[in-house]
Amino acid sequence: MIVVMAALVTRICGDSAARAATTERVVADRITGLAIGGVDPVAFFTKGRTTIGRPDVEASEAGVIWRFENVDNRAFFLAHPEIYGPQFGGYDPVDVARGVAYAGNPRFWLIAGQRLYLFGREESRDAFAADPASVLREARDRWPQLEETLAR
Repeated sequence: MIVVMAALVTRICGDSAARAATTERVVADRITGLAIGGVDPVAFFTKGRTTIGRPDVEASEAGVIWRFENVDNRAFFLAHPEIYGPQFGGYDPVDVARGVAYAGNPRFWLIAGQRLYLFGREESRDAFAADPASVLREARDRWPQLEETLAR
């Protein structure tokens, strides 16, 4: 059972960045409409790890479908999607700082300043962790213009 779950997590998380939409404000799988590959965004905060959400515990927010491990996590998210949802719509903040929209992957994540960030690569996560203030300053400056192009 553990091997099957590990394979499922790898399949879902490993493919999500490659299949993610890059013309939307929030990264979502083009086929399923799921944000962050169906991973529960609240579980990053409560469990400190990637946790697959359940199909029977979903919510629609920001034009995409989010899955959760339990109804409490769904309630927390719906009360504060700006906190629990990945920043920059799930795009890699290191790439956003460069003016590029590259989908983050729930395998490469970090919580900084009580916010969730997803990264396209491990190297991006490490670069961000080394100097989050600098990366965020650049990313926040570039995000409004980039976000506008994503909505088209």
